[in-house]
Amino acid sequence: MKKKIIFFILLLVVSISLYNYVYQDHRNIETELPEFKSTPEDIVNEFKLDALVSGKKYLNKTIELTGIVTELNNSDLTLNNTIFCQFTETQTAKLNSEVKIKGRCIGYDDLFEQVKLDQCSIIK
Repeated sequence: MKKKIIFFILLLVVSISLYNYVYQDHRNIETELPEFKSTPEDIVNEFKLDALVSGKKYLNKTIELTGIVTELNNSDLTLNNTIFCQFTETQTAKLNSEVKIKGRCIGYDDLFEQVKLDQCSIIK
């Protein structure tokens, strides 16, 4: 009988923990303070030097960058040909203008030599 009670309690604890993990609140990158402030060149150079170390440093972190818009689409843009920024909403930046962007680093594309950011927002 004691084994059944212990098993039931253990099952209940695991179930509650799993539920809380799956249904946790999502991050709001727009309201978070950036962990790193830098330029597109500096971050890309770090990834070119050692992608593994830079990945551990920047991956899933909020980053603020200032650069020139070199490519522009409805829901994404590219800064200085090296930082790909994906937005959740249509953004209002202009080609060849300087912007300050905050987003979450999701990795480095060594083929295109671009750092990828998502959940980006333009800082006024």
